[in-house]
Amino acid sequence: MNPEFIKTICPYCGTGCGLIIKVEDGVAVATYPDREHPVSRGSLCIKGWSAHEFINHPDRLTDPLLRKGDTFQKIPWDEAIPMAALKLRETAAKYGGDAIGGLSSAKCTNEENYLFQKLIRMAFKTNNVDHCARLCHAPTTVAMVQALGSGAMTNSISDLAGAECIFVIGSNAAESHPIIMGEIYKAADKGATIIAVDPRETAVTRNAKIHLRINPGTDIPLLCGMMRHIIDEGLHNENFIRARMEGFEDLNEFLHLWPVKRAAEECGINEEIIRNVAEIYAKVKESAIIYCMGITQHACGTANVLAICDLAMLCGHVGTEHSGIYPLRGQNNVQGACDMGALPNVYPGYQSVSDSEIQNKFQNAWGDTLSNKPGLTVTEIIGLAGKDIRAAYIMAENPALSDPDTNHVLESLKAFDFLIVQDIFLTETAKFAHLVFPSSCFAEKSGTFTNTERRFQLLRKTVAPPGNAKEDFEILCLLGNALGLDFSYKNPSEVMDEIASLAPAYGGISFDRLEREGLQWPCPDLEHPGTRYLHKDRFTRGKGLFVVPEHTPPKELPDEDYPYYLSTGRMFAHYHTGTMTRRSSFLNREVEEAYAEINPEDAALLDVKDGEKIKITTRRGSIITNARITKRVSKGCIFAPFHFAEARANMLTNPALDPRSKIPEFKVCAADVRKESQDG
Repeated sequence: MNPEFIKTICPYCGTGCGLIIKVEDGVAVATYPDREHPVSRGSLCIKGWSAHEFINHPDRLTDPLLRKGDTFQKIPWDEAIPMAALKLRETAAKYGGDAIGGLSSAKCTNEENYLFQKLIRMAFKTNNVDHCARLCHAPTTVAMVQALGSGAMTNSISDLAGAECIFVIGSNAAESHPIIMGEIYKAADKGATIIAVDPRETAVTRNAKIHLRINPGTDIPLLCGMMRHIIDEGLHNENFIRARMEGFEDLNEFLHLWPVKRAAEECGINEEIIRNVAEIYAKVKESAIIYCMGITQHACGTANVLAICDLAMLCGHVGTEHSGIYPLRGQNNVQGACDMGALPNVYPGYQSVSDSEIQNKFQNAWGDTLSNKPGLTVTEIIGLAGKDIRAAYIMAENPALSDPDTNHVLESLKAFDFLIVQDIFLTETAKFAHLVFPSSCFAEKSGTFTNTERRFQLLRKTVAPPGNAKEDFEILCLLGNALGLDFSYKNPSEVMDEIASLAPAYGGISFDRLEREGLQWPCPDLEHPGTRYLHKDRFTRGKGLFVVPEHTPPKELPDEDYPYYLSTGRMFAHYHTGTMTRRSSFLNREVEEAYAEINPEDAALLDVKDGEKIKITTRRGSIITNARITKRVSKGCIFAPFHFAEARANMLTNPALDPRSKIPEFKVCAADVRKESQDG
C-alpha cells in the first residue's frame, strides 16, 4: 500500500506549526514540516520532528479502566459511560451542582473544549470549569482585557521579522518556541536590536545585543524605571496618548516612585543600562515586546503584564504591523481553550457569565437554565477536593505534575469521592482516578486549534485511536447524552458552527473556510478575511487604559534556612509534564534524566561535581536530582525543569496566588541545596 501524507497541526507549543504525517498501513511512521504553512513555513523544532513517536507507544490506553482497590480493571464503554453519569448525578443530587468541578484541556480541540464547558454548565448548573491557562497565562487575559480590551497577542508571528526593536522579557523562546525565535533571528539579521531580560542566561540572551540579568521577581521595578526615564526625556508618544489613551496622569504620578536609581538598585543592574534600553525601545518607530511565563507565573503576574502594556502604550507601540505585545502561549491550544470558555467566569468568546443579557443568550441557545455565579479555578477545585468539591472530571490535564506544591495536590486527588480522568496515557493524575476514559491524541481526531497569534487551524485525522479508545469529541457526546443533554452532534464541524453563532469574534469561522486557509480572530462574518493585528484605529475597549502596576516582591525570599532562589521552567527537548515527549526515544536520547542547574561557585562551596546527586528542599518538600554545573544561573540561584515525574520540581514551588488572576508563583521561591551524600 502506498503511504499517505496528511497535513495537520503540531501538538506541542502554542506556535501552531504545520506538520505532515506519513501514514503506512494505518500507522503514523514519520513527521515532516509543511512548507506551505503560513506560520512555520517548512520549519519544525526538535519536538515537532518527533511528534509521531508517542502515538504508537505501548503505554497508550485502549479501554476504560475502573479502579478496584489499588489496581484497575478494563470495562466496556457501555458500562463506563452510564457509571460516570450516575456517579456525577448522585453527587449533584446530594451536594448540589457546585460540588462538581471540571478541568478542560489546552491539548484538546476548540470543539472539545466547547463541549466540555457546555456539559459542566448545563448538566450541573455550575461554572466550576477551568484549565491550565490558570497556571500559565491567566494574568495575560486579566491584564490585557483591562488595559486593551482583548486578552490575546496583538500581532502576528510574522510581524516580528519587521520590528526595529524586540524586547524579550521572561521568555526563553529559543527552547520553548523555537520557530518564533526564528522570526527574532530574521529581525536581528535586518538590523533590529534584540534586548533580553532574564535572571538566567539562555540562547535568547546569548543572541541579544543587550542582556539585563535582573534579580528574580524585579520585572516591575525595571519596567517602571524605563517608563520614568522615557517620560522624563520626553520620549513618550504624546499624540498617541492624547488621542487614544486614558489614565496617563495617574501612571505618571505613580512612576515618580520609581526613578531609575531606585529601579537599578532593586533589579541589581546598572542605571545606564536601564536608560539605554528605555531609549532604544522608545525611539524606534516599531518595537515589539515578547513575554512568557517568566512574567506571568508570579504572585504579581497581573501587575507584571499591566506594566508591559503600559510601556507599549506609553510609546505608541500598539496597533501597527511590526510592533505590539506578544504573549507566547505555552500549549498548542491554550488560546483556544480560553476562547471556548473553559474558564470559570466567561462563556465562549469571553462573554461574562454574570451578565444577564449574555446569560439569557446562552440559555436560549442551549435550551436550559444556567448559573450566573462565577465558578472555581483549577487551584481552588483541587484545593477543595473532598470538601466543597466532591467529584471532578479532568480531561487531558495532569495536575499531579503541573500544579505547585504537588504533595498537597496528590493528597487532594485522593480526597475526591469520585474522579474521572480522560487521557491517552495512565498519567500521574489518572492513577488517582476512580474511572479512566481512554481518549485520542492530536493525530486521531479532527477539529481546530487556535495558536498564539489567534489563528484557527484545521486539525486532520490521520490514524484511528488504539484499541477501544475514542475521540474526546465522541466521549463528550456520549456522556452528555447520558446526563440528559442533547449532544447529538454528528461531527466537530457542527460544533464549530454553533460556536460561530454564539461568539461574535468567531462568527466567520467554518471548517469549509479553514480547509483553504487559517483565520485569525476577530473574524466576525464569512466575508471577513481575519485580523492580522489588533487595535489599529481604536482599542477593543475604546480607549486604552494605563493601569498603575503595583510591585509586590516574591512571597518567599532567600533566608538563613533556605538561602537560594529556585525557579522552574521548560527545556528544549521536553514539553509540559512529559506525557508525550518522554515517550519519544529520540527526545529521550537528548535529555533522559532530571537535573537542576547550579552555579559553579555554589557547587564548589557544596563540594558538588557535575552529574552528582543534589537534594533541593523548600518549605513544601524535597527532591533528589542531578547537578548540572553552569554559569547559566547566577550565584545563589537554582533552575529545575518540571517535566520529570521522578524529580517533581513542582513539589517545591510556592502555591501563593496572584490575587486577581489566581496564578501560582512558580517562578520564585526560597530553597536549600545540599550534596545528597551529606544526607544519605
